[in-house]
Amino acid sequence: MKAWPFVRRGLVAVARVSVAGLLSFPVHLVLFVLTLVSFVLTLAGAGLVLAPLVQMLVRRYANLRRRLARDWAGVEIAVPYRPKPGGAWLGSPKRWLWLVRDPATWRDLLWLLAGAPIGTAMGLATVIFLVYGLQGIILAPVIAEAQSGPYGYGVTWPVDDLADFLLVPPQGALITFGVLYAAPWLVWGLARYDQSLLGPTRSATLERRVEGLTRTRTQVVDAQAAELRRIERDLHDGAQARIVALGMSLGMAEDLVVRDPAAAQALIAEAREASGLALAELRQLVRGIHPPVLAERGLLGGLRALALTLPLPVTVDGDLPGRPPAPVESAAYFAAVEALANVVKHSGATAPWVSLSYLGGALYLTVGDNGVGGAAPRAGSGLSGVERRLAAFDGVLRVDSPPGGPTVLTMELPCALSSPKISPSSATA
Repeated sequence: MKAWPFVRRGLVAVARVSVAGLLSFPVHLVLFVLTLVSFVLTLAGAGLVLAPLVQMLVRRYANLRRRLARDWAGVEIAVPYRPKPGGAWLGSPKRWLWLVRDPATWRDLLWLLAGAPIGTAMGLATVIFLVYGLQGIILAPVIAEAQSGPYGYGVTWPVDDLADFLLVPPQGALITFGVLYAAPWLVWGLARYDQSLLGPTRSATLERRVEGLTRTRTQVVDAQAAELRRIERDLHDGAQARIVALGMSLGMAEDLVVRDPAAAQALIAEAREASGLALAELRQLVRGIHPPVLAERGLLGGLRALALTLPLPVTVDGDLPGRPPAPVESAAYFAAVEALANVVKHSGATAPWVSLSYLGGALYLTVGDNGVGGAAPRAGSGLSGVERRLAAFDGVLRVDSPPGGPTVLTMELPCALSSPKISPSSATA
């Protein structure tokens, strides 16, 4: 273990848990009291305005703690608040009822009440033990010299001879090491405590999931209807028209085969060419529904074949212990197609990469690049299409694309895998 990275990581964690913990008592106490007062004043009418304003402060502070939990400890805390109904303007009973009926409002109140002593205890304990450890290393000789009575430190009491004095710095170093080692875990523990009360309950999670699936089902139905219309249009305007022309050419050749063999031969040659074009269009249409490369090579092989067709060198790697279901495999493939198309068109990247893995019952497809960044799944963008495609399988898209890059798109698709195993390897196209 390298000393300076360990010390720096520990000191940063000490600062974080100390600031968050020591600020918990005054901030939580003030917001808790304001919340109670605002609801009591509802009896006099003033709470209709005051309560929503106080809750706005509470929720902004709670959202700040959610962001800190994510940035400091990697703990994701979903926002559980119910959407504001229409007509819930400030001061209206509808807005007040919206707050009162939201379980997250009362969980925030419990979090404020319990978080004050918990955060303060963690912050104080971290600071006290760090100072005590540093005291043993640095200040113990000074204190022992200046103190007229007996002086003790750690397990050494009193310090009255050279042997006792020599035991003080090692004890201080051990305590300091313990604080620096434990501080990141304290930050994580504080984030997990925030998650326990600031995150959605199981019932709220199920309710949000049902709403999301209902919305997704509507989008999927619309998308499937549009896809069927496209297939019908492509068949009618393309392959069907060529097959009709093929039948007419063969009919005319049949009439001319005795009277004008040369003309009949020309018509047969034209019909052969038309049949080839119709077959090519049908194959192209099939590739748009389920690419044959997936059936032949699997998802990993299909992504490598896709990388070969792009104008940029794309690195593809992955390790799958089996095959996803065909619909999931197709969705992941076309999501990668859209993501890489965005990379080629908009990112300015020179080295995109694709990674495929399976963990915890979900397929993870990651597409990254070293481009300009700033990608966002806003309406009308290619990423919004990727989101809709994944949502049909209860999948999610996470976008990490700060201005200046790099961009990393992580697509998660819950599914089960079946054998045979696809051998892990890596290829650069």
